[in-house]
Amino acid sequence: MLVLTRKLNEAIQIGENIEVKIVGIEGDQIKLGITAPKQIDVHRKEIYLQIQAENKQALNNQLDLLSLLKKK
Repeated sequence: MLVLTRKLNEAIQIGENIEVKIVGIEGDQIKLGITAPKQIDVHRKEIYLQIQAENKQALNNQLDLLSLLKKK
């Protein structure tokens, strides 16, 4: 893991087209601004994990349905 120190309004660059900027500091929270191409999904990690779990469940449901159809 790369650990960087940044101050308010400073940023880091990821590749050519992703920028993460410190846009606010309030108490123990830091607000980040992320600029990325529209085709790149940006989520909080807990939301990303929830999406992955839902996608896995949907795939399992489809596989179960296919299995039932093959048995007929």
